[in-house]
Amino acid sequence: MFAHDRDLLAIEPNVFNEVSWIGQRLVKGSGDLEDGVLALVTYDRDFVGAGVDAGHVVVVNNIAYEVVERISATEVEVSRCRASVDAAAVWPSDTTGASVEVRTFGPQVGMTHDLVLRLLGLESGEVVGSLGEGAVVNGASLARVEALGALHLVYAAAGSLSGPGSALWERSEMYRRRFAAERQTAAARVDTDGDGVADATRRMNVVWFVRG
Repeated sequence: MFAHDRDLLAIEPNVFNEVSWIGQRLVKGSGDLEDGVLALVTYDRDFVGAGVDAGHVVVVNNIAYEVVERISATEVEVSRCRASVDAAAVWPSDTTGASVEVRTFGPQVGMTHDLVLRLLGLESGEVVGSLGEGAVVNGASLARVEALGALHLVYAAAGSLSGPGSALWERSEMYRRRFAAERQTAAARVDTDGDGVADATRRMNVVWFVRG
């Protein structure tokens, strides 16, 4: 996938508190935070068992932080949300005995990822003789469009329970429009011959026809 939970957090800081119940819970427990390292004290599953790694988001005392690196089964380095994954980590304040929860919107990101690939005329799985995700050489440039699409799905699910006209419903519509707008400008650089160098540009605002 091109986007991760931290990309959703960068766009919508409230999503992991406002509608966290839409996501899948990976870890729940308590822990201590010191010098940017969160150490689990009690937990239902550790970070390795839950598959928590860089790009995930952990909520500590109701404040969402991005996971920079998994250090061990019970320790991760965390940061306040950065402008980009290449920026230096911004450590949060130290705390002890904090509530810890990791939820993911990975399923919604995955659904959007498959849609993005189809709109680019690419296969979402391994198909002999067809181009797939591996042909895209600028995946990071597509993280934003993928995150916007995932946020639409998240808020659409939440808004369906509160009904049309509700704040969550309006939020889903806003992200639907932003996703549609981003699709018009996002471009994938594609390696069509497998030499590792992009030799084509594909956009999501065209229809792809493939000869059978």
